[in-house]
Amino acid sequence: MATRVLQSSCSVLYQAKHGHFTAVIRGLSASNNRNREDSWFKSLFVRKVDPRKDAHSHLLAKKEDNNLYKIQFHNVKPECLEAYNTLCAEVLPSIHRDSGYPCELVGTWNTWYGEQDQAVHLWRYRGGYPALTEVMNKLKSNKDFLEYRKERGKMLLSRRNQLLLEFSFWNEPVPRDGPNIYELRSYQLRPGTMIEWGNYWARAISYRQHNREAVGGFFSQIGDLYMVHHLWAYKDLQSREDTRNAAWQHEGWDEVVYYTEVDRGGCTPGFLLGRKG
Repeated sequence: MATRVLQSSCSVLYQAKHGHFTAVIRGLSASNNRNREDSWFKSLFVRKVDPRKDAHSHLLAKKEDNNLYKIQFHNVKPECLEAYNTLCAEVLPSIHRDSGYPCELVGTWNTWYGEQDQAVHLWRYRGGYPALTEVMNKLKSNKDFLEYRKERGKMLLSRRNQLLLEFSFWNEPVPRDGPNIYELRSYQLRPGTMIEWGNYWARAISYRQHNREAVGGFFSQIGDLYMVHHLWAYKDLQSREDTRNAAWQHEGWDEVVYYTEVDRGGCTPGFLLGRKG
């Protein structure tokens, strides 16, 4: 699996804290022929959903919050990265601070390792799709944003995005003391495995809360489908290593890893992101 590291271009994680960000993308498939051990293990989950009763967005997303997230990936011309970061720092935080826009810039990063010269932005829209539509309509008449988009277009090689919902069993991203590094681990699931993934991680997340490393968990709704993103925070890379190794000391963590990876499909490129202050 490829790994790439990014550095943030703008310090806005909830007005925010300094840190860094890592991302790894994997592929996962589910077996249709689970043995008795598998069935016994899944019965231990605190929360389990039936895939036949409703859409994934209703079964897995938070009911109390109507938040929609957008993640953007911008591949920048190498010679333009510094100018791109400056441009984003001048425009994006102003949208974040403007109460007339029902959206928040959760974070913005550049790649450190893996795919180079890439920027990643994560937005939150409080109010779901209507909030997204309101923001997009208002930006059409925002002269600063229109100029930003025009200049940005001269600096990019390509771009893509996804609309995401939060898993109900993950915490909403909140401000935290820094500096930190932030790791985004992204997984490409095979169709039909999203409910199973949610059942596994509804229990597994309890093993990864001891150092407050769990920041947010999301699954895609529009864009690249069957994608899951887990966002983690660590003090530094050594803390990340120690925290991840410590998870193996908790009974049941090895089973979670096994049952979410044993039938994994082909991997997509991974990347490591970083935040700068």
